[in-house]
Amino acid sequence: MPQFSISASADVSDAEALALYESVGWAAYTRDPGLLVRAIRNSSFVVTARSAGGELVGLARAVSDDASICYLQDILVDPALQGTGVGRTLLEAVQARYGHVRQTVLLTDNKPGQRAFYEALGFTEGADFSPEPLRVFALFR
Repeated sequence: MPQFSISASADVSDAEALALYESVGWAAYTRDPGLLVRAIRNSSFVVTARSAGGELVGLARAVSDDASICYLQDILVDPALQGTGVGRTLLEAVQARYGHVRQTVLLTDNKPGQRAFYEALGFTEGADFSPEPLRVFALFR
């Protein structure tokens, strides 16, 4: 298991944020680095993971009213460290911060492993929600 430290801080340089988002192929963010930096800085909560050498290896950010909803906007981990517990630890930090909030919502890619990862951490896909399925609507620009 790799050594990493977690910090609740948006203290991330523009270059290292861009490099991390590029490493996971999130071009919607990397096409406009200024937008990416503003998004991170203006998030309600940011938690980072750094290697023992100080390299940024993971980041999660949330937007919340701190009462009724927490929207987990991003959770990303350097591909070389995916599956090592970094993502789980980042998500647990967000859950610890917003454990009092009624609902936590996220949108994610439809890639193998995504569903199992989030379900293992207590999330339910909208179509499987009980007592009734939920509909999710999104408007992308």
